[in-house]
Amino acid sequence: MDNIAGTKSSLSWAVQISTVLLVALWLFPTVGLFVSSFRTADQISGSGWWKSLFPSEQTEQYRAADPDENRVADGDVFVVRGNIFAEAGEDASGKAISTWGTSSRAVSAYEAGAVAEMKGGETITVSGSGDYEWRGDEDQMSGRGQRVFVTVTSPPEFTLENYELVLFSGNATDGMAKAFFNTLTVTIPATIIPIVIAAFAAYALAWMDFPGRALLVAFVVGLLVVPLQLALIPLLKLHLGIGIGKGYLGVWLAHTGFGLPLAIYLLRNYMVGLPRDIIENARVDGATDFQIFTKIILPLSFPALASFAIFQFLWTWNDLLVAKVFLIDATGQTTVMTNQIVELLGTRGGNWEILATAAFVSIAVPLMVFFAMQKYLVRGLLAGSVK
Repeated sequence: MDNIAGTKSSLSWAVQISTVLLVALWLFPTVGLFVSSFRTADQISGSGWWKSLFPSEQTEQYRAADPDENRVADGDVFVVRGNIFAEAGEDASGKAISTWGTSSRAVSAYEAGAVAEMKGGETITVSGSGDYEWRGDEDQMSGRGQRVFVTVTSPPEFTLENYELVLFSGNATDGMAKAFFNTLTVTIPATIIPIVIAAFAAYALAWMDFPGRALLVAFVVGLLVVPLQLALIPLLKLHLGIGIGKGYLGVWLAHTGFGLPLAIYLLRNYMVGLPRDIIENARVDGATDFQIFTKIILPLSFPALASFAIFQFLWTWNDLLVAKVFLIDATGQTTVMTNQIVELLGTRGGNWEILATAAFVSIAVPLMVFFAMQKYLVRGLLAGSVK
């Protein structure tokens, strides 16, 4: 009785746990990237994104005001007073200093409010709010302000400046917004063109009788295993030979050629599984192959078309290799987002907030496309598996 169809498997709990783990493994870094894109550089370097909703503690360096311009006489000594946050141009609201020091070797030597004695009889004290008082004689208090290391507890902080910098500041990103529209220019035609060609070819291989059809199907299946890298250089030489060169037309044709085998295979399997009676009745009624294709086959094949569209869009949007070979020019006018992020890694490798924002902007559009069309994905992938 345990093997009767419809009986719930005793291992269903393992399947459910595995599914939850797979979803968590995918969701965890995506959420982390999204949260990091709204954080400042100091917060990213000071704590993980999972601590973004809690106060963070980090060590920072400040300087007291220049004594030559800010010292005032107080009896026999001179005093410089101020707030280290205000003089650095920072907002001190919510910040609290727990410990501080005057040397990088002992950044937590004193508690907030304690007095530190320095060489020559100078003293300095720093309160928890950042207010300080530096005392010494006239000869000693000259030159630059005293360096102070503080351990600061800062409240959670989120900002939109990262997105403004990435999308609208050409000085910081050398055209990330332009790269975004360049990627759309590459991706949309490179998704539509192979779908149109593959739909016609799949219908012919599924429902039209002609010599060599079986060989063509086998040839398409064989092309599925051809490595992409094998055809890059010969195809580029062909493009240069016929005058296409490096440009949008060349990259559209390259993505079309690399995507057609899977598109034809997927759509052909789906169309073969459609009810034969519908096509035969249409032919009896006098419909041509083109009318059958446009009015019957295409509407019924929408799940398979949407399934391939998702894959082709994701592959093309996230592509770097084909864009490097067929698109990138010396001026960078056709740079796509993947290449732009690589450039950011090379020139701004320490600015993790910029990299996180640029990376999330890059994956935002594929995520929206996937969630908008994911209900068709499984139906399209199962095309032809059940008769």
